[in-house]
Amino acid sequence: MCENILTTVTGTRDLLPDEMAGWHVIEDKARSIFSLYGFQEIRTPVFEATELFARGIGGDTDIVGKEMYTFLDQGGKSLSLRPEATASVVRAFIQHSMHRDAGLTRLYYIGPMFRHEKKQKGRWRQFYQIGAEALGSESVAVEFEILEMLLHFLARLEVQSQLMLNSVGCPACRPPFVKKLQEELRSAGNSLCEDCRRRTDLNPLRVLDCKIPECQATIERMPSITDHLCAECAAHFRRLLGYLDHAAISYSVVPRLVRGLDYYVRTAFEIVSGGLGAQNALVGGGRYDGLSEVLGGPRAPGFGFALGVDRLAMILPDHVGREAAYSPDLFLAYIGDAALSKALGIARALRSAGWKCHMEYTGGSLKSQMRLANRLNARHVLIIGDAELERKRYLLKRMADSRQWELEDGEIAAVLSAGANP
Repeated sequence: MCENILTTVTGTRDLLPDEMAGWHVIEDKARSIFSLYGFQEIRTPVFEATELFARGIGGDTDIVGKEMYTFLDQGGKSLSLRPEATASVVRAFIQHSMHRDAGLTRLYYIGPMFRHEKKQKGRWRQFYQIGAEALGSESVAVEFEILEMLLHFLARLEVQSQLMLNSVGCPACRPPFVKKLQEELRSAGNSLCEDCRRRTDLNPLRVLDCKIPECQATIERMPSITDHLCAECAAHFRRLLGYLDHAAISYSVVPRLVRGLDYYVRTAFEIVSGGLGAQNALVGGGRYDGLSEVLGGPRAPGFGFALGVDRLAMILPDHVGREAAYSPDLFLAYIGDAALSKALGIARALRSAGWKCHMEYTGGSLKSQMRLANRLNARHVLIIGDAELERKRYLLKRMADSRQWELEDGEIAAVLSAGANP
């Protein structure tokens, strides 16, 4: 390898063709299942005004304070690569007056996000998320529907998961709890890490989200927000648990579960998977009823989630990932220039009819081409040589059992359609 070869930037990576098969399965399943629940896809820019994230996520969060990729454009305007997509989706909801449409607005997205953070298993500085947002209703049924949709999606991918829930209260009941939490955290002193001590004054709820092992014993002694909910928040949470119980959906209530973004109120949740080790969070989300107003829009209660595609792809069962693996319907093996010309014409006609055809243009013996067809898991091979050209009949071989047929041009598509079993 050349010493001056250029490689990917730290924290980024190339997704190679062998990996993409599983990613395609994940994305295709998301689109098909989300559409069953009325969600439509939206795509927002990968960079936005920095102010959007400072206002939407919260200026005191680690994301805004330490992790965003921020730069000035030629006009001096501060822009940031999006670290998450909820703020962008809500901005689009406001900008395009989607609130004027009747009913609930259901949107989902698939795309890259960017955060400058320490590299961990399944975590990258350019990473990919699938998420969904439902805007326009405070109903607990909306929360249940999205959780059901998510679990349906993961079950279709045969991924084992566990739903964890909590309520983080509302502007009425959370401030007294935050004050009490701050007092307890300050008394804990040096038993907390440096980040947690800083968060104690700026955003004490974020301390409960700390994953550093040394902090866990202290965090476990902290008061629980579920013991300080107002009557409305407590009733809201009970109704959600009732829906889940009625549907026989398994869950765990985790009193110290909080989300790392400022805009969450009431329901917060995570879905974890044992296949990911210590960093086991696969999905996170919750309710964000005031975000639209913070961004200058109308009142639009919201509930949504973001799922880490990088992590999901890591634990996708091999046989599920193989669903979309490249496997041509027909490999065209040829010997000589005249055979190549004929193969190109046959491939063109078959591709127009929707068949995946594969050819190599480096020549090679018939034996080497057959080996390649086998490596590509081609279902059939069509052999074209001088003898086949003279007879105008071509040898079709089914790779699964080596059965063979001699066919004219016009018979090939029909035999493929019948599963090579005329």
